[in-house]
Amino acid sequence: MKIVILDGYVENPGDLSWDDLAALGELTVYDRTSLTDEQEIIDRIGDAEIVFTNKTPISRHVIDACPNLKFISMLATGYNVVDYASAREKGIPLSNVPTYGTASVSQFAIALLLEVCHHVAHHDRAVHEGRWETSADWCFWDYPLIELAGKTMGIIGFGRIGQQTGRIAKALGMKILAHDSRPNDTGREIGEYVDLDTLLRESDVVALHCPLFPETKGIINRDTLAKMKPTAILLNNSRGPLVVEQDLADALNEGTIYAAAVDVVDTEPIRGDNPLLTAKNCLITPHISWAPKESRQRIMDCSIENVKAFLAGSPIHVVNE
Repeated sequence: MKIVILDGYVENPGDLSWDDLAALGELTVYDRTSLTDEQEIIDRIGDAEIVFTNKTPISRHVIDACPNLKFISMLATGYNVVDYASAREKGIPLSNVPTYGTASVSQFAIALLLEVCHHVAHHDRAVHEGRWETSADWCFWDYPLIELAGKTMGIIGFGRIGQQTGRIAKALGMKILAHDSRPNDTGREIGEYVDLDTLLRESDVVALHCPLFPETKGIINRDTLAKMKPTAILLNNSRGPLVVEQDLADALNEGTIYAAAVDVVDTEPIRGDNPLLTAKNCLITPHISWAPKESRQRIMDCSIENVKAFLAGSPIHVVNE
C-alpha cells in the first residue's frame, strides 16, 4: 500500500528513522504541508491508502476527493484536525497515539512551575552579564522565590498526564486537588477530587491537563480567574484554547493572579498580537512539552503498530468507531 506522511518534520527532524514504516508500504514523507491549501493536501495524498498527519487538516472535502483512502493515523494524541465523523461515514478508521507523552508532558509542567518559582534562566543570564560579579552582596534575586512544599496544586483533567504531574508535585511536598469527570481509585491515591470552584479557590497552582472539548474550551476565563488566589500560578501545557487569552492577560496585568506559564496558545505558531506576549509574569514556550526524543520515538513505534494492526485487519487506537 501507499503511505503518505503529510507533516513529518516536527516528529522526525532527522534524529529518528522512518525505515520500519517504509518496510510496510511505499512511503512518501513530506516535511510540511499547507494547513490552508486543501488542493495541496489532496494532491499529496493522491491515491495513497494510508495517511499520517500531525497538524495538517483532513476535512470532509479532502476525504471525498481521495477515494482510495482507507486508514488515517495521527502522529499525535489529539485528532481534532481530522473530520473524524466524515471518515467514519466512509468506513475509514482514524487512529491516534494515546499515551506517548505522559512522562515528558508531566515533567515539562513541573519545569514550567519551577521556572516561575525560581526564574533560573533569568538569573543565569544576569550572572553571565556580570551582575553577580559587581553585586554589593554575596547573592541577589530579581523575583520572589517560591517554595512549593506545603502549597496546593489543583489539576484540571486527572488522566494519565494529570496524575503523573500530581505524583511529581506530591513528591515536592504539595497537596493535590483534582477535578475530572471520571474520578478513579488511582487518582484518589494521589489527591482529592473536588468541584471546580473549590479547586480554583484553594489552589496555589492550577495546572491544566484536560483535553479540548466543547465543554472545556475557554474553561479558564474572566470568571474562573476571578475565583483564584491573587498569588496563584496557572500552568497550561495541554491545549491553548482551554484559556481565553485576553482574559488571562488582563488577569495578569491587573494582579488577579500572580503568574502563568504556558507551552500552548490558541493559534500556533503564536501570532505577534497575542496578548500573552505583553502580559506581566507570563512565561511562554513553543509547544515543546511533547518533544523529547524518547517521547517522539514512542510516537514512531505506536504509529508503526497502528499500521501493522490495520494491515492485519484489526485496527487499534481507533477514535472514530
